[in-house]
Amino acid sequence: MTKPAIGGTAPIPVDVKAGQEVWWCTCGLSKKQPFCDGSHQGGPFTPMQWTADADRKVFFCTCKQSAKSPLCDGAHTRL
Repeated sequence: MTKPAIGGTAPIPVDVKAGQEVWWCTCGLSKKQPFCDGSHQGGPFTPMQWTADADRKVFFCTCKQSAKSPLCDGAHTRL
């Protein structure tokens, strides 16, 4: 199984609004972490759509190792 590149070593906090849709980078190559910029094209990864359930601050994973993708679960601390 192909592993994604590590896009960063810390989560990125983002204020989201209820119903807001984002496309989270799954390949780790995006220059606009944590979101997709199309860098996955031609590879085995596709972005993940995520919709906010409420107005709140969330922490998006950049290491691409989280078991709670697209949100951080602390996996970056074990890299």
